[in-house]
Amino acid sequence: MKMFVEPEDIYLHTAPVDFRKSVNGLLGIIESELEMNAFTGALFLFTNRKQDKLKCLFWDKTGFALYYKRLEKHKFKWPKLHDMDKLRLTESQLNWLLGGYDVIGHQPLHYQGSGL
Repeated sequence: MKMFVEPEDIYLHTAPVDFRKSVNGLLGIIESELEMNAFTGALFLFTNRKQDKLKCLFWDKTGFALYYKRLEKHKFKWPKLHDMDKLRLTESQLNWLLGGYDVIGHQPLHYQGSGL
């Protein structure tokens, strides 16, 4: 995604949110659930339950910018992380997410033995 901003950090909120929320509602999630400061210049990503919509919130030192995208036929490959409320992304991973790719990739496997 070519944006007119270059965020310092990019954070993905892993749980779906109510998309009736706008700037103030998303700020509440950043401050209460993620326990982060929204005024740092970081970009925060949110999705809805169906994962066909995306909101990005960004503080640009003069106000908040809210980017909204709705997919017409597909879904975002939102990571399913039950033990984390946020995931830090690189700019490349953000572009992968917006392009329909999985930002996590293959998860490491942990075995105790071969089972042979």
